[in-house]
Amino acid sequence: MEFEIIARCPTTRARVSRMRLAHGNTMLPTFMPVATQAAIKGLTPQQIEALGVTLILNNTYHLNLRPGIKVLEEAGGAHKFQNWPRNLLTDSGGFQLVSLSKFTKITEEGALFASPFTGEPTMLTPEESISIQHAIGADIIMQLDDVVPALSDDRARVEEAMERSVRWLDRCIAHHEQSGRKSQQNLFAIVQGGLDVDLRDRCLQQMIERKDKVAGYAIGGLSGGEAKDVFWRMISQCAAKLPEDRPRYSMGIGFAEDLLVCVALGVDMADCVFPTRTARFGVALTRKGPLNLRLAKHAADFSPIDPACPCPTCTDGTSRAMLHHIVTHETAGAHAVTLHNLVFQAQVMGRARDAIIKGAFPAYLKAFFAEFFGDAGYPRWCVDALRSVGVDLLEGKGDVPIVDGTGAKWEYAD
Repeated sequence: MEFEIIARCPTTRARVSRMRLAHGNTMLPTFMPVATQAAIKGLTPQQIEALGVTLILNNTYHLNLRPGIKVLEEAGGAHKFQNWPRNLLTDSGGFQLVSLSKFTKITEEGALFASPFTGEPTMLTPEESISIQHAIGADIIMQLDDVVPALSDDRARVEEAMERSVRWLDRCIAHHEQSGRKSQQNLFAIVQGGLDVDLRDRCLQQMIERKDKVAGYAIGGLSGGEAKDVFWRMISQCAAKLPEDRPRYSMGIGFAEDLLVCVALGVDMADCVFPTRTARFGVALTRKGPLNLRLAKHAADFSPIDPACPCPTCTDGTSRAMLHHIVTHETAGAHAVTLHNLVFQAQVMGRARDAIIKGAFPAYLKAFFAEFFGDAGYPRWCVDALRSVGVDLLEGKGDVPIVDGTGAKWEYAD
């Protein structure tokens, strides 16, 4: 990996970087679409690449179950297996400790899974996780970490998981270095510690001590239902202390407002199933908020989702009426909205990069939030988070309402 910081925002902690990996350059900050099972649902690799996406995510746990490492090795790795020529990151399988907890038992050795398909027991150790990721051939590989639910009130378990994640990182580092793959694949550490400030600091300190052994850092254990006010403070705490010369990846972040707040706090990379999953439920992401195409009001609306959007769906004449007719009923509907949503995510981040380079990132934030939330009210957590890095969304806005919670609008009135 070559990591070069190109520009910094003079007000916030946002920055623009170039990350050069074996399969080309990826400009940061970026959003990574999730191809859990080596496929982004509804789209071909050629379509994804044509959208300008240069980095996607595969899941180690799922690919190990199906199609299995033997098939991936015979194919020459996941790039060739899924016909993806650009950069690839693999999750280590740690998240499945939470999402599939009823199938899992955690020990110091690793995570003992019962396959959700066959019930067959499988031990995923730090070494095995790295070996699987070696076979997948991802450009960025993640350490196996011990993950607990974000809302857990068992501090002893959160502390145990945090300390175990550090020990597992050491095992991942040792196995990765012994494999001879360090020059080809880049290992990221994952900062844990739940919602506890002290535990996060302890984890940060220990993982920063291993800086020379890892290529980048991820912030894990969030986006699990915690209050947004706590979420942004955890992101801020971690991003402010992680090394400047390493990429910073906030795991599981997908809402547009979350992405921009994280970028302002110093995050470079994010991933989430949100834009593709919400497309399958008939929701298109727009500059004015999410648009529910299932509503009857769209049945005779022959305008595109967004006339200013450059995605294939908006430029080829596909109307809201047509999408209302087929969405959630025909796969073509999910396909069309997925294309749009991924372009929306890419534009949110691409415009952020452009604004940072031009020295206009605070103005971009103010313009985006004004249009996205309109007169519905700014989420208090967004206002507080951006104020912490010098951007006042309310400046010159008069009596714009402030709302608690997420502030998300799932339908807007034209």
